[in-house]
Amino acid sequence: MGSLKYPLSTEKTINQISRSNTIAYVADFRATKPEIKKEFEKTFNVKVVSIRVINTPNNKKKVFIKLAKNYKAEDIAKRLKLV
Repeated sequence: MGSLKYPLSTEKTINQISRSNTIAYVADFRATKPEIKKEFEKTFNVKVVSIRVINTPNNKKKVFIKLAKNYKAEDIAKRLKLV
């Protein structure tokens, strides 16, 4: 099973796609940043610059994946049917 579960599609996360080239995902609670980065880069054939993690009280791990400048988060969002 992969460490990435599903993309988040709230108003705030959709705004982050165009503003900061960032995609938001819910990941497996036990997944580490290197595992998430490796899986995301392999799945979408992109370069990840940074990952921010928020662990929620209900045992969800929200990850915000910032892409390198030469890749567009909007392209991935379209593939995922978020926009």
